[in-house]
Amino acid sequence: MFEMLSSAASSRRKTGRTTRAILATALTVILCVALPVAPAFSAPTNPSGLPLPRFVTTRSTPINVRVGPGTKYDVAWVYVKSGTPVEIIQEFDTWRKIRDVDGSEGWLHQNLLIGNRAGLVSPWKADGEQIPLLRGPAEDSGVRAWLTAKFRVEIKECDGSWCSVVATASPAGGNQQAFSGYLQQAELWGVYKDEKFD
Repeated sequence: MFEMLSSAASSRRKTGRTTRAILATALTVILCVALPVAPAFSAPTNPSGLPLPRFVTTRSTPINVRVGPGTKYDVAWVYVKSGTPVEIIQEFDTWRKIRDVDGSEGWLHQNLLIGNRAGLVSPWKADGEQIPLLRGPAEDSGVRAWLTAKFRVEIKECDGSWCSVVATASPAGGNQQAFSGYLQQAELWGVYKDEKFD
């Protein structure tokens, strides 16, 4: 009888070990499947949850750009024109570190920025140099207007090569004139290479 009990106890121990091994393996498999694997690029963890860097425009005027993220910091410079394209490169709470076309960096409160897209036409070219605003997204589509380097345009959409834009001219003493057309994406500061949006 002792042998029989001993044999039964041994069998239960083996069954118990086997059950624990199966449960441990099952738990490992469940955890591996249930826990997400970190992707090669991780989701934004900045305050806004939006990707960095990104382009936006200034909302109003005048806007004080500060040397740090808060009103206690000194004013570095002032934007006197709304709709100026800037690049957000960092976020801290409700403050955004921006970079302008000249490479200058400073901080603005998020309420002073808007997600509208604008760009500057070939700011790296000499002042006065002209760039054609084309009727369509092709070199041979005809010229709609001639724009000078650093001319500000509203960007409506980009396909990775061409951008649909609106250029508004305000001649001295005259009425505003708006010209819709296309610019090569490489001719704009305010949109990334190969970026697509509509």
